Amino acid sequence: MTQLIAVTGATGFVGSSLCRELRNRNMSVRALSRNKLAPRHNEMITGPIGPTTNWSTVLEGVETIIHCAAYVHQLRDSYSEQSIQCNYVNRDGTIHLAESAAAMGVRRLIFLSSIKVNGEQTLLNQPFTSSSEPNPIDPYGLSKWEAEQSLKLLSSKTGLEIVIVRPPLVYGPGVKANFLRLLKLIYTGIPLPFEDIDNRRSMVSLDNLLDLLIFCSHRKEAAGKTFLVSDGVDFSTPSLIRGLATSMGRSARLFWFPKTLLSASGRFMGKSAMFDRLIGSLQIDIADTCSTLNWFPPYTVSQGLDKVADWFLAQRSALRHGYRTAL
Repeated sequence: MTQLIAVTGATGFVGSSLCRELRNRNMSVRALSRNKLAPRHNEMITGPIGPTTNWSTVLEGVETIIHCAAYVHQLRDSYSEQSIQCNYVNRDGTIHLAESAAAMGVRRLIFLSSIKVNGEQTLLNQPFTSSSEPNPIDPYGLSKWEAEQSLKLLSSKTGLEIVIVRPPLVYGPGVKANFLRLLKLIYTGIPLPFEDIDNRRSMVSLDNLLDLLIFCSHRKEAAGKTFLVSDGVDFSTPSLIRGLATSMGRSARLFWFPKTLLSASGRFMGKSAMFDRLIGSLQIDIADTCSTLNWFPPYTVSQGLDKVADWFLAQRSALRHGYRTAL
């Protein structure tokens, strides 16, 4: 009998694509969202996710949950507001979901966590590994780490199988935030001051992340484990910009600018975090994930960049013709 997989956050960037990919693979999926979904078979509304969400109806008959729903802070939020919302949704909401799942006989819960649990940066060529100590910095990373710990404790008490996946930046069609801003800058041809940045950053294409999540839904070796995931290739900021420019058929216009002044510019504009990511390193070693699961990223970096570039260009074309787009 085919297992029924419930996906939370089914209207989000990862969740919506995950539901589509599960259906493409002829797997049985129940899409769960706090928002109204487009009419489709086996989709249900949960309402807001938190410590009081009623999961009883939507989890009936479910064998596996892939928990993608999360609160990601908004720029206008203060630090205290971020903490409150992240703890309410990402920590307390996740714990309540797992408790409800265990009570209803769900076999496995796959928790989409974040590499932010390990930290915000690494030293060059000293990547995070499966044995790296957690060092969450911001409310989002802290809430994910606290949720992970509670899930492991709950698993030991109830037998609910927990699988934790920590991705870095996820890119693909529908991407938003800083990656989308970078696509727009490259497309416009504005010269960018990153020619001399010698950093390394791990990312994961949406397709590679979806493949791992689905892989974890049925592999017995995944139970009780925490997996780091990436494309298996690290970019410097200049090489990423050149790769995206090539995929979009544009020229990468890079020039040298002092790194110290770049950091100061970020602070002056109130965008320190964004500039830190463009300048600093965050590398991930996925060797343990690959060896434990006998899994390897099925899509190349070139395929990932081409796919997100094609999506971006299609959105721009639609915009020029007067259609509403995600841009």
